[in-house]
Amino acid sequence: MAKNKTLAIQASDLDHTRIDGTRIYLRELLKRFGSLQKKAHFTLYHRGSFNPNLFSSNFENYTVIQRPFPFAWMQTVFTWEIFRSKPEKLFLPIQAVPFFVSRKTEVTVTIHDLAFKYYPETFPWIHTLKLNLFLSMALLRADKIISVSESTKKDIQKFFPHIPSERIRVIYHGFDDIFFRTRVSSQDSDQVLKKYRVQFQKYILYVGALQPRKNLVRLIQAFNEAKKTVPDMKLVLAGEPAWLSQSLFEEREKSPFKNDIIMTGALSFSDIRIFYQGARFFVFPSLYEGFGLPILEAFASHTPVLTARNSSLTEVGGDAVLYCDASDTLHMSTQMLLLWNDEELREQLIEKGEMQVMKFSWDTCAQKTLKYILS
Repeated sequence: MAKNKTLAIQASDLDHTRIDGTRIYLRELLKRFGSLQKKAHFTLYHRGSFNPNLFSSNFENYTVIQRPFPFAWMQTVFTWEIFRSKPEKLFLPIQAVPFFVSRKTEVTVTIHDLAFKYYPETFPWIHTLKLNLFLSMALLRADKIISVSESTKKDIQKFFPHIPSERIRVIYHGFDDIFFRTRVSSQDSDQVLKKYRVQFQKYILYVGALQPRKNLVRLIQAFNEAKKTVPDMKLVLAGEPAWLSQSLFEEREKSPFKNDIIMTGALSFSDIRIFYQGARFFVFPSLYEGFGLPILEAFASHTPVLTARNSSLTEVGGDAVLYCDASDTLHMSTQMLLLWNDEELREQLIEKGEMQVMKFSWDTCAQKTLKYILS
């Protein structure tokens, strides 16, 4: 790429207070892009104020442009900025594009998942409407498509069979290797866990948004059943409420063990690391995932994993996890008891997780992504 060429990036997702996998994805790419291509110039567009936990990169070849606007920012102000400046390359890390982009600009878009196609009932109807519209537009306009898993690529081809396979490049996410592998002292760990009324190795952990697609109502039901056999068991749901989460709170209130179902709300990354390292095992019973980043974080934390056998979760988990049927509460409960009680199984999964996690790296993800965008 010549020195005077530019890559524009839609970075407004880094303004949000709630942190999820797609925002971590962009954060990790931007930590690396500037040093990977020092002769390239990157223009980052956003709407408000960056969340300091999501953006702190300060490369000389980054120009940050803030353009506040109260509504439809991407289709108004951002569209105008891109149409006016006509960058050679435009990278959209979320599955949406501006309505109008000059044909002089080559567009690369990342598709994270098609959950709303399979489980529209787990989204507010207006979200489903917008997501379908934006995805269709993105796939129609994009010159290059990045899929975060082979599973997501297959989903794209299933619902949009006219898109040739060679237009879709699969590039896996990574994980924060150094951060999650760094062991926290028992004193610091005990202090945080005590605050939430749990003890080391005496709880099952879920990390992620609290919303229907994550299948947490069934998880609570499975926990209720398993706890009858293991009275010491607790369940920690570490994450913030998202859309349609009321049924989850209602299910917790109905539980005879509701005081042992801890909902932490938003946590710092440091506290999340402590919860990973202190859990007896990590549980991720989602109905559908485009990737499943928390599985890698659990692997790196030396924590065994129970996850659903569907979508991309089998790609990420490989043979290093214990699987359950996401639609079968009894099976989920049985697998929870197995992983709770079987020390040898937990050790085997930790060892396999160490091998599996080595297949994923943010450095590799950033290198492949930037090379593809600029090719």
